[in-house]
Amino acid sequence: MDYFVHESSYIDEGCHIGKGTKIWHFCHIMPDSVIGENCNIGQNVMIAPFVILGNNVKIQNNVSIYTGVVCEDDVFLGPSMVFTNVGHPRSAVVRKDKYEKTLVKKGATIGANATIVCGHTIGRFAFIGAGSVVTKDVPDYALMIGNPAKQTGWVSEYGHKLSFNEKKLATCKESGEQYQLTETGVIKI
Repeated sequence: MDYFVHESSYIDEGCHIGKGTKIWHFCHIMPDSVIGENCNIGQNVMIAPFVILGNNVKIQNNVSIYTGVVCEDDVFLGPSMVFTNVGHPRSAVVRKDKYEKTLVKKGATIGANATIVCGHTIGRFAFIGAGSVVTKDVPDYALMIGNPAKQTGWVSEYGHKLSFNEKKLATCKESGEQYQLTETGVIKI
């Protein structure tokens, strides 16, 4: 094996796990799931069938990733955050054929205890604050906070809040990279 699995975890046959990935205590990786290279999967994580994780995805403890979720490269999933996959769940009504897709794009961060209601897209490098409940699509670089989550600003690829000047330009205080606010959102320049 070219990845690490703690002895307390279960890895079902038929899943694909990339080189350099680490799977820690009490995890369950189910068949037909795909995990990229150099991922870090914390304690007590469940990854359902047909979930796709890109490279360098970091999953903190106590996260369940259900069928229908796709995370692109460099996504961060905070402790105990939650995905859903059925819009109208009922115990007595079987809706396994109605799983909705949720896409988390490259570099996005989802904070601790946040909930992502299924059927939405989290944009590139978006930042979902701890405890927020996402009920709609999130633009690239958006900072979302609250229940329901509302956009309260924009963030850099390093996760810092951006302050735009009169020319609609902002600089990340850590990387020095520049961003421009346009009519359709934020772009890195």
